[in-house]
Amino acid sequence: MESVGSIIMYLVIALSIIVFSVLTVTTRKILRSATYLLFTLFATAALYFKLDYEFLGAVQIAVYAGGIVVLFVFSILLTSHPGHSSERLVSRRRVLGIIAAVATFIIAGYALLSRCTAMFASLPEMENPTMHKIGETLMGTGIGQYLLPFEAISVLLLACIIGGVAVARKR
Repeated sequence: MESVGSIIMYLVIALSIIVFSVLTVTTRKILRSATYLLFTLFATAALYFKLDYEFLGAVQIAVYAGGIVVLFVFSILLTSHPGHSSERLVSRRRVLGIIAAVATFIIAGYALLSRCTAMFASLPEMENPTMHKIGETLMGTGIGQYLLPFEAISVLLLACIIGGVAVARKR
């Protein structure tokens, strides 16, 4: 049984992830949005640390909060005026968008809850993976291993950097 303090800490972390995620996509100042994204990534790292996944928490801070947000801020500074607010988007299909978002939330919630209850009913006791197993899974080329997605993301990030430099060069 978990302690009350642990549950409260989980709720604080989950609430901060939700609040900063919403602020990331709703603010009109682009640098402020990148800052909220940084807070979201730090809160996600705190969740990993709370779940005793120290390696994932450290990777979250080093790669995402450190590298990716710095890349975003660098791209923002190259391509726009950071002090300016973006113009307000006007859409005639706002109601349709809200209906689609609520429907997606309901379907995803149903899928998650139905999958989790079936999963927890038949799962054996799990053990923590070793660093060797994590490295083998991340850098392997077999089924259920992640070298190809890892390389695809690195090519995508390279394309973003080149695109940001090309846009800034035109100015």
